[in-house]
Amino acid sequence: MNKLLLACCVMAFAISPLYAQQVLKIGTAVEIALENNYDIRLSKNGLEMAKENKTYGNAGILPSVSASLTQSNSLQNSTQVQNTGVERSLDNARNNSLNYGVSLGWTIFDGMGMFARYDKLKELEKQGRIQVKRQVLTTVGDVITLYYTIVEQNNLLAALDSSIQISKERLRTAENRFSIGKAAKLEVLNVQVNLNEDISMRLRQEETVKNLKTSLNSILVRDLDIDFFVDSKVDIDETLVFSELYEKANKFNPDLQLIVLNRKLAELDLTVTKASRYPTVRLNSGYNFSNSESSLGFVTSSSSRGLNYGVTASMNIFDGFNQRRNEKIAQLEIDNATIQVEQQQHFVQTSLKTAFQTYLTNLELLKLEETNEGIARQNLEITLAKFNIGSISAVEFRDAQENFIDAISRYNAAQLQAKLSEVQLKELIGEIDF
Repeated sequence: MNKLLLACCVMAFAISPLYAQQVLKIGTAVEIALENNYDIRLSKNGLEMAKENKTYGNAGILPSVSASLTQSNSLQNSTQVQNTGVERSLDNARNNSLNYGVSLGWTIFDGMGMFARYDKLKELEKQGRIQVKRQVLTTVGDVITLYYTIVEQNNLLAALDSSIQISKERLRTAENRFSIGKAAKLEVLNVQVNLNEDISMRLRQEETVKNLKTSLNSILVRDLDIDFFVDSKVDIDETLVFSELYEKANKFNPDLQLIVLNRKLAELDLTVTKASRYPTVRLNSGYNFSNSESSLGFVTSSSSRGLNYGVTASMNIFDGFNQRRNEKIAQLEIDNATIQVEQQQHFVQTSLKTAFQTYLTNLELLKLEETNEGIARQNLEITLAKFNIGSISAVEFRDAQENFIDAISRYNAAQLQAKLSEVQLKELIGEIDF
């Protein structure tokens, strides 16, 4: 019985001071992922690029100013015949010219296309924010899923540890009974086989836990060899209400938000396309300086400087019906975006309804398996007591022992599935707490 109490203590996962120092909490794991995860960092950089692109200049609203400088020099052997018949010639005649200035161009009207482009840049920034949110939700969901999978498998590992302790106690009892002639050697051998089987299962289970921890370290982007304990406590939110989830999903589901935003972008593209029907008016101005020198000619040097300004206007009159085609395609893009919004709304509603039903079922299964686990534990205690006094066989005890491990496994699996159902629902509504 003392061995069974020891096994129960192992199953209760008593936390030593060393354990407390090395435990990785779920909140800490999520925080590390938010800071280090590659996909989140890439999505944040995408948002920063969208912010940088959202400028009046990128939309074409601001004027452009440029400076230019041109200098040319030449040495030529020149011969000139004037209209009087006089011939002039000069070897290595030098010719120099210098031009520099500043020019300004400003489109003041383009059919309101520039303002539509700026609105599009603002929407692209919103798109970047939603994409970051979606990536954060996905990564947090992955971290929570993997974390509680480790909890489940770690609990099963602890159950196998307790099973090994019980098998060792069985082996000691069988050997004692054999030594006093109350049991056959076959019973000792059978118990030894059971113990070896338990040890083999534990080795496989330990490998599973280690690989899961490596996967979690990978998502957290930290040293893969870092070992840690997990908090075996699993808190499950059993207060979720479908009507509230439905309302939030229609407002905050990131995939739905992105598709609604895509429709807005399609509408702005149509506005930009229609702007080509209108004239484009552009102001031009500049200040220029020029200077030239010639060793041979009527004018040996000249210079000028001054301001120039004007207006240019252009308008597309006929472009082979491309304007009509572009507008039609842009309108079809809006129609497609509208259909995609309706399609995504239907998909979210369907996913939410099925996920909520799974959530309710998993909560019921969790209660049932928790009860079964308690019954299996009690049955094992009674069976062990009977085995110790020799009133049941080793085979009967082994059945009770295996039933206990199976009950522990099913209970942990039910606990994990209930938690994952909760996470899935919260991911659908765009709100995962941890």
